[in-house]
Amino acid sequence: MLFPLYWMVVTAFSGQGSLTSGPLRWFPENPTLDGFRRAFELLPFGSFFVNSLAIALVAMALSVTLNLMAGYVLAKYRFRGRQAVFVVIVSTLMIPVQVVMVPQFQLVAGLGWIDSYWAVIVPRAAEAFGIFLCRQFMLAIPDEILEAARMDGAGHLRVFWSVVLPMCRPLIAVLVILTFMYRWNEFAWPLIVLNDQQLFTVPIGLAFLQGEYGTDYPALMGMALLSTLPVLVVFALFQKQFVEGVARSGLR
Repeated sequence: MLFPLYWMVVTAFSGQGSLTSGPLRWFPENPTLDGFRRAFELLPFGSFFVNSLAIALVAMALSVTLNLMAGYVLAKYRFRGRQAVFVVIVSTLMIPVQVVMVPQFQLVAGLGWIDSYWAVIVPRAAEAFGIFLCRQFMLAIPDEILEAARMDGAGHLRVFWSVVLPMCRPLIAVLVILTFMYRWNEFAWPLIVLNDQQLFTVPIGLAFLQGEYGTDYPALMGMALLSTLPVLVVFALFQKQFVEGVARSGLR
């Protein structure tokens, strides 16, 4: 499982053409950073990283907030049609993403959001899987605790913020890691709604490094290596809570 990552590192620090000439080398013969330099000369990867980071952070915050609130309502509030709403939300997991891309594009174009961050962020703000995960986790929170908070005078928002959220830290860690990783690596939807190169994200930039007649593999692997670092940082920050959250939510 680690071999692809190892080979990506070896390729990133190898000279152009050194991997395709002569015998196979397991380590760079003359390690160099030329691949990284060429990638930044070919395309504005600095702007791509800023765009990806802005989109991933805002989308993560919005998506985690909406999923937690929707999961709380479906798990702890009794209202007519609650089960039907939940079934409809879960059933959308069976619809391929490609099927809804055309109506989503028409909606975004109608709002005038083409070539903007909002076109990438808003259509995927609430995910059925995240809502399902939040509901299942919050079902395990005893109703007696929430009733005690209400008897002390806490309103709905206060109960959610002061009682429920502190008990959902492992769940929040899982949502943060999964949402950030998904939005950071997303390729197809940003490619559809973004036309201005100044707004492109890192995955789109990596696609442009693959030439029609030849590919600069050290440059491509160098940028791919750098693109994994933000995901690794987020995972390292929430690793402890992530393991607990996976165990408690039953996610495998």
